[in-house]
Amino acid sequence: MGIYEELQERGLVAQVTDEGEIRDLINRGGAKFYIGFDPTADSLHVGHFMALCLMRRLQQAGNRPVVLIGGGTGYIGDPTGRTDMRSMMTPETIQHNCDCFKKQMERFIEFGEDKAIMVNNADWLLKLNYIDFLREVGAHFSVNTMLRAEAYKARMERGLSFLEFNYMVMQAYDFYYLHENYGVNMQFGGDDQWSNMLAGTELIRKKKGEDCYAMTQTLLLNSEGKKMGKTAKGAVWLSPEKTTPYEFYQYWRNVDDADVMRCFKLLTFLPLDEIKEMGTWDAGRINEKKEILAYELTELVHGREEADKAQATARALFSGKGDEANMPSARLSDDVFADGKADILTILAASKLAPSRSEARRLVQQGGISINDEKVTDVGAAYTKEDIEKGFIVKKGKKGFFKIVL
Repeated sequence: MGIYEELQERGLVAQVTDEGEIRDLINRGGAKFYIGFDPTADSLHVGHFMALCLMRRLQQAGNRPVVLIGGGTGYIGDPTGRTDMRSMMTPETIQHNCDCFKKQMERFIEFGEDKAIMVNNADWLLKLNYIDFLREVGAHFSVNTMLRAEAYKARMERGLSFLEFNYMVMQAYDFYYLHENYGVNMQFGGDDQWSNMLAGTELIRKKKGEDCYAMTQTLLLNSEGKKMGKTAKGAVWLSPEKTTPYEFYQYWRNVDDADVMRCFKLLTFLPLDEIKEMGTWDAGRINEKKEILAYELTELVHGREEADKAQATARALFSGKGDEANMPSARLSDDVFADGKADILTILAASKLAPSRSEARRLVQQGGISINDEKVTDVGAAYTKEDIEKGFIVKKGKKGFFKIVL
């Protein structure tokens, strides 16, 4: 089985421009491909995870990745999936985020001579002469065609800025520039990027008359069609400072039963035969599958040592033998204590274990909160700083354990 056939069997291939040529190119290791990452935060998140795994799979098959950091397009912001305009970032913030991305990517991709390279489109986009760019690139774009793209159609009623309207042209120019200066012949991305990617292939073919290709991967959605990697606290980040290895492990340990086998295929590097064999296990072994999935992905992102600790902590907590040393903590500041006490709703909201006091109230009223193994039934229950310092373990729902610290 070639790498293209494996990607298909894993469910990773969504759309391709020229299937026969793409299959041949990547199966013989002839693709020099790029995937773009806009530096909208100081950490990659689960939404980027599948793209990183795809780059690793293709590199292992002999193809060369080019990581494109959007230091230039980050000044504009991709309107895809947005209902409003992104906040504008300073050049310093964009550069900081770019630096953070590279450090995280080195866990997935091997950089070096004749291996993967990283480039930043700020190096060419920020130097463009506007009039020259309109004449040389803009002339090849039909506004009518651009307005039919899903990224723009979804925003037309709410309002689409001229700044964002340029994003497709910028992304297309990235492909053209990489093709001209780095020999890049293929672009990969999420299926929501299809219109932008086609714009790049068309620009190259119109200006150069040369072959180039695009392939999109399936989006990381759960069985209900919602993007994976979202929690009540926000995104699931790859940075341990933003999402601890234990929290990362727990996210995958708690995925819906219907999504487990799909996650094995899309995200892990376990052989397909092994995944198929697990698919024959009876329904009573679903938790065993989830443990394997959570461990594999935590090891991939954070390393074996952190995966071992996360798994040991989870097993200890579920067995009632709390492992406070590795338990995720939630912090409280002194100012939440009025007259020396803080009620349970304030503690849950201030520590971010609940997104609001109303949600905290609902959790307590439905019996979803325990403190030091005792269920909390009174929404007015209050605690002192001394109570916190003695040891304050919150159990949220059936599986979430957190140590509250000052």
